[in-house]
Amino acid sequence: MATTLPVLHPFVGQDLTTLLDERAVTRDSSPLLVWRPDHGPVEQWTYAGFADESRRVAAGLRRAGVQPGDRVLVLLDNCPEMLLTLAACARLCACAVLANTRSVTEDLAAYAALSRPSLAVVHQAHAHRLREAAPALQQITVSADGFADASFDTLRDCEPLDSDAPRPGPADEAVIQFTSGTTGRPRAAVWTHANLLWAAKVTAGHLALRANDRFLVHLPLFHTNALGWSAMPTLWCGGTIVLLPRFSRTGFWPASLEHRCTVTSMVPFCTAALRTVDVPRTHSYRIWGSAVCDPPSDAHFGVRSVGWWGMTETVGQGIVGDPDRADVPMSCGRPAAEYTLRVVDEHGTDVPVGATGELRIQGTPGLSLFAGYLDDPESTAAAYDPDGYLLTGDRLTVLESGHLRFADRSKDMLKVGGENVAASEVEQVLLRVAGVAEAAVVGRPDPMLDEVPVAFVVPAPAADLAALREALESAVSSGLAPFKVPRELIFVDDLPRVTLDKVAKAHLRARLSVRAAEPEPADLT
Repeated sequence: MATTLPVLHPFVGQDLTTLLDERAVTRDSSPLLVWRPDHGPVEQWTYAGFADESRRVAAGLRRAGVQPGDRVLVLLDNCPEMLLTLAACARLCACAVLANTRSVTEDLAAYAALSRPSLAVVHQAHAHRLREAAPALQQITVSADGFADASFDTLRDCEPLDSDAPRPGPADEAVIQFTSGTTGRPRAAVWTHANLLWAAKVTAGHLALRANDRFLVHLPLFHTNALGWSAMPTLWCGGTIVLLPRFSRTGFWPASLEHRCTVTSMVPFCTAALRTVDVPRTHSYRIWGSAVCDPPSDAHFGVRSVGWWGMTETVGQGIVGDPDRADVPMSCGRPAAEYTLRVVDEHGTDVPVGATGELRIQGTPGLSLFAGYLDDPESTAAAYDPDGYLLTGDRLTVLESGHLRFADRSKDMLKVGGENVAASEVEQVLLRVAGVAEAAVVGRPDPMLDEVPVAFVVPAPAADLAALREALESAVSSGLAPFKVPRELIFVDDLPRVTLDKVAKAHLRARLSVRAAEPEPADLT
């Protein structure tokens, strides 16, 4: 996918490999990556050691047939091999296609058909599913057995790629991530090398990261939050990535204490889960990246949360709090200096202070905004308004202080019998009930009322479901007008996610459609 950048921009002549190799010199024996698996010993890579190993993996991938301009499908849970593969692809002028490891076979087949990868790097646990989705695709498997075409460990045995090998340009494809947006099958959002470096530099500045920071990464690296807003800015500032396989309610604090972590990115599910375990009297955290500034839970955890808003398409944070100044609690922060924002009504007119409208954001495609959707110029063009502002689909309220508060998604405005119902209003009532970890409300088609609200609720650990259902029914009946009350409460183990931990409400609507088509209602509890 060809991308044209301005003649002058912050990353002329730079790419992921130039940043990695520069840090390998300036930070040398300092730790870049600490891998703390669920089982087995902790492993560590210095900056110089990681750069060297990425050259070996690159040579191994080239031996396996990867050529400049190729794409490599990456189906990995969090692990060092994920970051090594990303760096190795960059060294080969190839592009890493990052797939969600929870994707079903049908989705994986679509990803492979769209991105046309030359091979795949996959965890053994997902190899059979990928084989079903793309039978002809060569696989290099992490933790491999005899099923694999090749083991990732064999890549490490190669002599390092020549230092004078061709390097990618800042406008070249670096990463492809799949984003659901609000409807339909996920689309392939392309990030250039300039996009990767933008996310790294801008986020490091927004969080005031320093070389002595240790960033705990527990969210999945195939999403923007962990890759672009956690790992990359840590590399930019010369800090240390402490990588976990996944978020663990019982493992979060032990890992944080053992490795003296100072920064992490949190999402509502994680903070809700952590409220069920003891908070250490002393820890090293100075800041958490979060959806909102200064939530009430900050006092419980003894941290300062800096709010941020963004999406895969915005690359960096279009709205962000300030780690050194006071923010309005529960706001997302203020408009970031690197972007131009508008909040508009249905006619495209800027809304006044106190009003809510749709957020639109302006930047430079391939630099501060994504390069586009892969092989989909129609969807790429439709993502912008006539003035060149990206249509985010998010609705925000403009506060008198200049802060912005998230309201809901444009698709989250339900029309119930002619009445407007904001899903966020219903969700807030549900979330105030003790025993609720998360809640999401979507519309279900109704022959009489057009649509009616349905609530998906994630119970807190050990919650009494019968008592919780009774409490929820009481809360919505007393706290909401009758037309806003969910017609159904569905308990689920978790909520489907898209990038940046946004709830994939299109998936929830699809689940309701499937249930409606079945002879008898499916039991989703």
